[in-house]
Amino acid sequence: MATRKSTGAAGVQPAPTPGHVKDIKLARDGKARIEWAERNMPVLRAIRARFAKEKPLRKLRIAACLHVTTETANLMRTLQAGGAEVFLCGSNPLSTQDDVAAALVGVYGIPTFAIKGEDHKTYYSHIVSCIEASPTITMDDGCDLVTVMHTKMTRYLKNVVAGTEETSTGVTRLRAMAADKKLKFPVIAINDADTKHLFDNRYGTGQSSLDGVLRATNMLIAGSTVVIAGYGWCGRGLAVRAKGMGATVMVTEVNPLRALEAQMDGYIACSMEEAAPRGDLFITVTGNKSVIRQEHFAAMKDGAIVCNSGHFNVELDIPALERLAVSKKVARPFVEEYRLKGGKRVFLLGEGRLINLAAAEGHPAMVMDMSFANQALSVEFLAKKAGKLDKQVYVVPEDIDKEVARLKLNSMGIEIDTLTPEQVKYLGTWSEGT
Repeated sequence: MATRKSTGAAGVQPAPTPGHVKDIKLARDGKARIEWAERNMPVLRAIRARFAKEKPLRKLRIAACLHVTTETANLMRTLQAGGAEVFLCGSNPLSTQDDVAAALVGVYGIPTFAIKGEDHKTYYSHIVSCIEASPTITMDDGCDLVTVMHTKMTRYLKNVVAGTEETSTGVTRLRAMAADKKLKFPVIAINDADTKHLFDNRYGTGQSSLDGVLRATNMLIAGSTVVIAGYGWCGRGLAVRAKGMGATVMVTEVNPLRALEAQMDGYIACSMEEAAPRGDLFITVTGNKSVIRQEHFAAMKDGAIVCNSGHFNVELDIPALERLAVSKKVARPFVEEYRLKGGKRVFLLGEGRLINLAAAEGHPAMVMDMSFANQALSVEFLAKKAGKLDKQVYVVPEDIDKEVARLKLNSMGIEIDTLTPEQVKYLGTWSEGT
């Protein structure tokens, strides 16, 4: 357990900042990296400056279960500037940046519970630590914190007025809870904001996932056959970047509309059964489980590389791969070699967890700027609407979505047109035609 003592008045013993991080001595390095990311987060900087003056989040206690990265650190600083008391834990065992976690505790005084590579028990103990802070607002990435509150720590639900959810996987789980009338407080689906999924999912996942693959393997994408499971915004982003790097791209889908779109976008739409023996690199981004199964692993060519960039590693049937394997070894950091009967090898990256965070740094700060601006403004919205919303999943209010886009354009020095009074009138009438 790492703690940081804050500076107190003379003669008064300051209270330590609680937390559980790998090494508090990493705080200096983490601070430098957090500040580097901040340079590319102008929207969040602008929001933080306003929050520091207005304190719209005063009296809020926020429990956040997010990837502990430099970008997340800047979101936590923004919430803190707004007057909130903030507690943070990791939303994936392999996504934590240990120097960032140390800086949050040691420099910024934000209780943080996260260690890269933590085991299952430690992962959930960190979630419990955040829940025990008795939050009034939850902030989740994958719905693990909310699920634990709803199943094992229900006594803390009475204090929660609302929450936010960052990712599509978590939104799917929350909507299932709402449909079953199990959801006990309103939640805003950050993922459904246009300034989130159109940019974070497409440009962020597309770039950072391939970055993780390249750091882990140093493979050449040009001339390779890359199989992408799922053609949502994440899959679209991956496909265009893999193609741009010279790959032949195959896309597997269960949705006929998306499969048709992938084919017309210039990729090979097919089943995983057809793709399995042809692929050199497989990346899953579906949000579902067992997308690559035993029969697919068995059909792969020698040396096939398999990874996941969806939220949970269940997209890959890793137990099936374990059953097929006659031996297993670590080939290099974040690369496990599974040798099957007959000598064929399948390489699994990052234990099947988010490859962009397991082996790389996650999304670039410039794109996370918009996602986390939505988080900050949505929390402000929820603070104003406390007690006035139903227990369901809401989309990000349109005015917040547009404000984030406006701030981003301003930060890029881009001006756009506005409607003239004549145009406004024309769009509001039906009588004027040809």
